[in-house]
Amino acid sequence: MARSATIHVCTACGHETPRWLGQCPGCGAWGTITEERATKPSGGRGGKPAAGSGARAGGVPAGRPTRLRDVSAPRVPRLRTGLGEVDRVLGGGLVPGSLVLLGGSPGIGKSTLLNTVLGHLQGAGTRTLYVSGEESAAQVRLRAERLAAPPAEDGGADGPPVGLAAALDVPILAETDLATVIATIEEERPEVCVIDSVQTMHDPDLTGAPGSVGQVREVAGRLMEVAKRLDVATVLVGHVTKEGALAGPRVLEHLVDCVLQFEGERERTYRTLRASKNRFGSTNEAGVFEMRGVGLVEVLDPSARFVGEATRAAGSVVLCAMEGTRPLLVEVQALVSPSELVPPRRVCNGIDRNRLALVLAVLGRHAGLSTSTHDVFVNVVGGVRADEPGADLAVALAVASAARGIVPGGDGTGEGAEPPLPVACFGEVGLTGELRGVAHADRRLAEARKFGLGAVVSPERCPTLRDALRTALPRARKGAA
Repeated sequence: MARSATIHVCTACGHETPRWLGQCPGCGAWGTITEERATKPSGGRGGKPAAGSGARAGGVPAGRPTRLRDVSAPRVPRLRTGLGEVDRVLGGGLVPGSLVLLGGSPGIGKSTLLNTVLGHLQGAGTRTLYVSGEESAAQVRLRAERLAAPPAEDGGADGPPVGLAAALDVPILAETDLATVIATIEEERPEVCVIDSVQTMHDPDLTGAPGSVGQVREVAGRLMEVAKRLDVATVLVGHVTKEGALAGPRVLEHLVDCVLQFEGERERTYRTLRASKNRFGSTNEAGVFEMRGVGLVEVLDPSARFVGEATRAAGSVVLCAMEGTRPLLVEVQALVSPSELVPPRRVCNGIDRNRLALVLAVLGRHAGLSTSTHDVFVNVVGGVRADEPGADLAVALAVASAARGIVPGGDGTGEGAEPPLPVACFGEVGLTGELRGVAHADRRLAEARKFGLGAVVSPERCPTLRDALRTALPRARKGAA
């Protein structure tokens, strides 16, 4: 019987099946199976090794294992990108021969960030190469001219108010053919190469359109081989799905050495760079940037920026969060209003929606604050995501403050000659109403004292959620009892 000329491949995980299925057996996703033309096997048909072949299997000599203590592990110097926030997330800079995948929503600033990095590297004498498959060379030049132009005014930015003239010296290749790109890399021998983006690269030896599962998998594999062989630090720009996950087969994330996510909202100026995978460093670090007219500028002290913008009104508290090894103060706002819908709405931005539902349930059961007939809106200001459990107490205090109309740390009316200092807090809320400790409590407290915030509500000071409400909302004792 002749073998089918087409196969069905899952666009999420790369699972192959001979027929179409509604749900992928590999990852369980629905509607991700697409039909593609089957590729011919590259090698001959291998047979089973003959009996008694010993160290040889199919004619291939066996390898010789080495004990780990006998393996030499030289320290490889990293390439500094010129942006401290990027180096922090990478673990100290780019590693020669590494393969980095950078993902983010369209228009978030991925190309601007990489243009800035290449400009700094080129100015430091590092050989660079920018491969653009989505934009023409003229379009990339316009962006580089914006980066090279000195700003008219500082405007309070933390970064240096100078133009990046070396951004115009970066060599560029506007090409989508993979063979041409690899030949150029082998000829130019850059130390750092950017591929923007991996979904636009096309291998003519394979069937399928650029961006398909087979194309992305083969393109990434070929680029990884070149990067390891020539010690070229390669950065691949990847598209994301509407859910925010990296597009393409899951094998792409397993193939690369580092996976970076550039997060934020296009309507806001702040951007956050995080690492979800890093073979050469920690995955807990985060870098904060601000999008300005001259490009992305590092926010060297994000806590000062966020605390300075705190509203100091009912429904607003300051969360002492941790971004890796760095404490970060961000404002958490809440709005509680009567609802005409059943069930009422629960809208949140910057925190997990299921975590919000848990906090609201604990507030109703153990603090006497029911929101079953009210819409609840929670927002982490600045487009920052607070995914750690230590954000539970900030959400609870913000919702309680908004529901009762009491300014945290104030006199309960929100009136007075001077607005009260913002109340800082951190802690995990348990299902029985207790507050649980979180990591790096001393560093969180030190960061709050550094900016002279008001009372710091923590599990060490308040063992239960009721105690935290009495401390942060002093005029709410009667209602909270």
